[in-house]
Amino acid sequence: MIISIQYLYYLVGIILAITAVMTLRDASNPRRYSAGIFWALYAVVFLVGDTLPPVWVGVIAVAMALIAGFGGVLGGKHQPRTDAQYLESARRLGNKLFIPALAIPLITMVGTLSAKYLMVGGVPLIDPKNTTLVSLGIGCVIALGLACKLTHETPMQGLRESHRLIDALGWALVLPQMLGMLGLVFSDAGVGKAVAYISTTYINMDVRFVAVAVYVIGMALFTVIMGNGFAAFPVMTGGVGVPVLVGVYHGDPAVMAAVGMLSGYCGTLLTPMAANFNLVPAALLEIDKNAVIRAQVPTAIALLIVNVFLLNFLMFR
Repeated sequence: MIISIQYLYYLVGIILAITAVMTLRDASNPRRYSAGIFWALYAVVFLVGDTLPPVWVGVIAVAMALIAGFGGVLGGKHQPRTDAQYLESARRLGNKLFIPALAIPLITMVGTLSAKYLMVGGVPLIDPKNTTLVSLGIGCVIALGLACKLTHETPMQGLRESHRLIDALGWALVLPQMLGMLGLVFSDAGVGKAVAYISTTYINMDVRFVAVAVYVIGMALFTVIMGNGFAAFPVMTGGVGVPVLVGVYHGDPAVMAAVGMLSGYCGTLLTPMAANFNLVPAALLEIDKNAVIRAQVPTAIALLIVNVFLLNFLMFR
């Protein structure tokens, strides 16, 4: 393979390493040393994590958690552009601003669909096991080039903006990766079995509708806690979905999985733990960090209630 997922990891690691250096040099950051170490440790995971013993990577994760937990990850003071500068830039660029943004999904789609045909000497050009992620990385690099061309800026300006955004997000930036690992830890630790024991012991699961409600609401609650529907899915499906809804009531597992994941997404709308969905947009728009969540609460609650009845109706037809 010529372009593997590892190259994307290296690229992320380099960006994080540069961010660490910028943070250490930022005199306006009251926690620049601890924050710089935090981002440097995160960069190490991407740059050489595959060569380190798993215990060392675990130590790095614990060290990052301690730094963040004791308030060691703060941002500096960045000088924003004035409203007049924003308006002038908008008038000059117009709808061309959408070109880099739209290039990312377009290149990702083209790369994913055409990967199997891209061969060099009989060797795949793109990692066949990670075609979407590699194509996404290629799309981001090309989009950066397009943005620099349109705005007449240098890639260094992109790194400065990356630093500003990372400062705005803080430690929440690492939540998706950390919570993805947490889902595996929960699964290996037998949390699903514990959920099954608690739900069958203290809740009357002999009533089918109650069992459906426990599964649907549980998916949302575990997603709120873990910030990731994919992490919550094996816990609730292994604890309630498969043994009760499928094993006892003989429901359709495909419907259970589909509505279960949709219920998990309701939890995603309600939690700051889903940083990439709820905190990143707020940081980009420079609004209150919880504004996005507050706007999504009515939709999440309404859809969750509908999911209970929908699963009860579709799963047992």
